[in-house]
Amino acid sequence: MSPEPVSAIRIEPMVRADIARCVELETLLFAEDDPWQEVAFRSELSAPHNRYVVARAGTGAMLGYAGIALLGNDEHPEAEIHTIGVDPAAHRAGIGARLLRALLAEAGKRGGPVFLEVRTDNTPAIALYEKYGFHIIGLRKRYYQPSGSDAFTMRRPAVAGFAAAATESGRGSEVVS
Repeated sequence: MSPEPVSAIRIEPMVRADIARCVELETLLFAEDDPWQEVAFRSELSAPHNRYVVARAGTGAMLGYAGIALLGNDEHPEAEIHTIGVDPAAHRAGIGARLLRALLAEAGKRGGPVFLEVRTDNTPAIALYEKYGFHIIGLRKRYYQPSGSDAFTMRRPAVAGFAAAATESGRGSEVVS
Protein backbone atom coordinates (compact mmCIF):
# COMPACT_ATOMS: atom_id res chain seq x y z
CA MET A 1 0.00 0.00 0.00
CA SER A 2 1.55 3.30 -1.01
CA PRO A 3 1.43 6.12 1.52
CA GLU A 4 -1.37 8.57 0.89
CA PRO A 5 -1.16 12.22 1.93
CA VAL A 6 -2.88 12.57 5.31
CA SER A 7 -4.96 15.42 3.84
CA ALA A 8 -6.54 12.90 1.44
CA ILE A 9 -7.72 10.70 4.33
CA ARG A 10 -11.37 11.03 5.36
CA ILE A 11 -12.62 10.30 8.87
CA GLU A 12 -16.12 8.85 8.69
CA PRO A 13 -18.54 7.08 11.03
CA MET A 14 -18.00 3.33 11.07
CA VAL A 15 -20.78 1.27 9.48
CA ARG A 16 -21.48 -2.47 9.65
CA ALA A 17 -19.90 -2.96 6.23
CA ASP A 18 -16.56 -1.89 7.78
CA ILE A 19 -16.52 -4.69 10.36
CA ALA A 20 -14.81 -7.32 8.20
CA ARG A 21 -11.87 -4.96 7.56
CA CYS A 22 -11.72 -4.07 11.26
CA VAL A 23 -11.47 -7.77 12.14
CA GLU A 24 -8.71 -8.17 9.54
CA LEU A 25 -6.75 -5.25 11.02
CA GLU A 26 -7.32 -6.50 14.58
CA THR A 27 -5.74 -9.81 13.60
CA LEU A 28 -2.71 -8.03 12.15
CA LEU A 29 -2.32 -5.59 15.01
CA PHE A 30 -3.28 -7.57 18.10
CA ALA A 31 -2.68 -11.21 17.18
CA GLU A 32 -1.12 -12.10 20.51
CA ASP A 33 -3.85 -10.45 22.61
CA ASP A 34 -7.19 -11.95 21.60
CA PRO A 35 -8.17 -9.63 18.72
CA TRP A 36 -11.79 -8.54 18.55
CA GLN A 37 -14.03 -10.65 16.35
CA GLU A 38 -17.07 -9.60 14.33
CA VAL A 39 -19.46 -10.06 17.26
CA ALA A 40 -17.45 -7.60 19.39
CA PHE A 41 -17.54 -4.91 16.71
CA ARG A 42 -21.27 -5.46 16.13
CA SER A 43 -21.91 -5.09 19.85
CA GLU A 44 -19.79 -1.95 20.10
CA LEU A 45 -21.52 -0.35 17.10
CA SER A 46 -24.98 -1.06 18.48
CA ALA A 47 -24.33 0.51 21.91
CA PRO A 48 -25.92 3.99 21.96
CA HIS A 49 -23.15 5.51 24.08
CA ASN A 50 -20.34 4.43 21.70
CA ARG A 51 -18.92 6.32 18.73
CA TYR A 52 -16.77 4.51 16.16
CA VAL A 53 -14.99 6.06 13.19
CA VAL A 54 -12.81 4.88 10.33
CA ALA A 55 -10.01 6.49 8.34
CA ARG A 56 -10.60 6.04 4.66
CA ALA A 57 -8.20 6.68 1.77
CA GLY A 58 -9.34 8.57 -1.31
CA THR A 59 -9.72 5.17 -2.98
CA GLY A 60 -12.23 4.14 -0.30
CA ALA A 61 -9.86 1.69 1.38
CA MET A 62 -10.13 1.66 5.17
CA LEU A 63 -6.76 2.40 6.75
CA GLY A 64 -7.77 2.53 10.41
CA TYR A 65 -10.55 2.60 12.97
CA ALA A 66 -11.19 3.94 16.45
CA GLY A 67 -13.88 3.88 19.10
CA ILE A 68 -14.87 5.68 22.27
CA ALA A 69 -17.53 5.17 24.94
CA LEU A 70 -19.24 8.31 26.23
CA LEU A 71 -19.99 7.49 29.86
CA GLY A 72 -21.24 9.14 33.02
CA ASN A 73 -24.06 11.66 32.97
CA ASP A 74 -24.52 15.31 32.05
CA GLU A 75 -23.26 16.44 35.43
CA HIS A 76 -20.27 14.08 35.57
CA PRO A 77 -19.36 13.02 32.02
CA GLU A 78 -16.34 10.95 31.15
CA ALA A 79 -15.18 8.95 28.17
CA GLU A 80 -13.10 5.86 27.58
CA ILE A 81 -11.21 5.19 24.37
CA HIS A 82 -11.79 1.52 23.57
CA THR A 83 -9.55 1.07 20.56
CA ILE A 84 -7.45 2.72 17.86
CA GLY A 85 -5.97 0.62 15.08
CA VAL A 86 -4.10 1.63 11.93
CA ASP A 87 -3.02 -0.63 9.08
CA PRO A 88 0.70 -1.34 9.58
CA ALA A 89 1.34 -0.26 5.98
CA ALA A 90 -0.03 3.18 6.89
CA HIS A 91 1.80 3.68 10.21
CA ARG A 92 3.64 6.95 10.83
CA ALA A 93 1.39 8.86 8.39
CA GLY A 94 -0.63 10.77 11.00
CA ILE A 95 -3.72 8.57 10.70
CA GLY A 96 -3.68 7.56 14.37
CA ALA A 97 -3.55 11.22 15.36
CA ARG A 98 -6.48 12.03 13.08
CA LEU A 99 -8.51 9.20 14.58
CA LEU A 100 -7.59 10.27 18.12
CA ARG A 101 -8.61 13.89 17.42
CA ALA A 102 -11.97 12.69 16.10
CA LEU A 103 -12.56 10.72 19.33
CA LEU A 104 -11.47 13.63 21.50
CA ALA A 105 -13.82 15.94 19.60
CA GLU A 106 -16.70 13.56 20.41
CA ALA A 107 -15.70 13.51 24.08
CA GLY A 108 -15.28 17.30 24.06
CA LYS A 109 -18.92 17.82 23.14
CA ARG A 110 -19.84 16.56 26.63
CA GLY A 111 -16.73 17.48 28.59
CA GLY A 112 -15.14 15.41 31.30
CA PRO A 113 -11.94 13.41 31.46
CA VAL A 114 -10.98 10.75 28.91
CA PHE A 115 -9.38 7.45 29.92
CA LEU A 116 -7.62 4.67 28.00
CA GLU A 117 -5.36 1.67 28.43
CA VAL A 118 -2.23 1.14 26.35
CA ARG A 119 0.43 -1.57 26.38
CA THR A 120 3.43 -0.43 28.37
CA ASP A 121 5.70 -1.36 25.46
CA ASN A 122 3.74 0.63 22.84
CA THR A 123 6.06 3.64 22.89
CA PRO A 124 4.67 5.34 19.73
CA ALA A 125 1.09 5.21 21.07
CA ILE A 126 2.13 6.48 24.50
CA ALA A 127 3.96 9.40 22.87
CA LEU A 128 0.88 10.22 20.78
CA TYR A 129 -1.39 10.15 23.81
CA GLU A 130 0.99 12.32 25.82
CA LYS A 131 1.07 14.83 22.94
CA TYR A 132 -2.71 15.16 23.33
CA GLY A 133 -2.61 15.71 27.08
CA PHE A 134 -2.87 12.18 28.50
CA HIS A 135 -0.87 11.24 31.60
CA ILE A 136 -0.12 7.82 33.06
CA ILE A 137 -2.17 7.35 36.22
CA GLY A 138 -1.80 3.64 36.84
CA LEU A 139 -0.46 0.25 35.84
CA ARG A 140 -2.59 -2.81 35.14
CA LYS A 141 -0.46 -5.92 35.48
CA ARG A 142 -1.16 -8.69 32.93
CA TYR A 143 -4.06 -6.63 31.49
CA TYR A 144 -3.79 -7.99 27.96
CA GLN A 145 -4.56 -11.67 27.53
CA PRO A 146 -3.41 -14.18 26.60
CA SER A 147 0.03 -12.51 26.29
CA GLY A 148 -0.02 -11.23 29.86
CA SER A 149 1.31 -7.85 28.78
CA ASP A 150 0.92 -4.94 31.18
CA ALA A 151 -1.03 -1.78 30.40
CA PHE A 152 -0.80 1.79 31.53
CA THR A 153 -4.05 3.51 32.37
CA MET A 154 -3.87 7.04 31.02
CA ARG A 155 -6.13 10.01 31.71
CA ARG A 156 -6.68 13.27 29.90
CA PRO A 157 -8.32 15.92 32.05
CA ALA A 158 -11.45 17.65 30.83
CA VAL A 159 -10.56 20.29 28.25
CA ALA A 160 -13.14 23.03 27.94
CA GLY A 161 -14.07 23.79 24.37
CA PHE A 162 -11.91 21.08 22.76
CA ALA A 163 -14.57 20.19 20.18
CA ALA A 164 -15.09 23.82 19.15
CA ALA A 165 -11.37 24.65 19.13
CA ALA A 166 -10.52 21.55 17.15
CA THR A 167 -13.22 22.34 14.59
CA GLU A 168 -12.03 25.92 14.19
CA SER A 169 -8.44 24.80 13.68
CA GLY A 170 -9.58 22.23 11.13
CA ARG A 171 -7.98 19.44 13.12
CA GLY A 172 -10.53 17.83 15.35
CA SER A 173 -14.14 17.34 14.50
CA GLU A 174 -13.38 16.00 11.09
CA VAL A 175 -15.90 13.22 10.96
CA VAL A 176 -17.91 13.38 7.77
CA SER A 177 -21.48 12.32 8.43
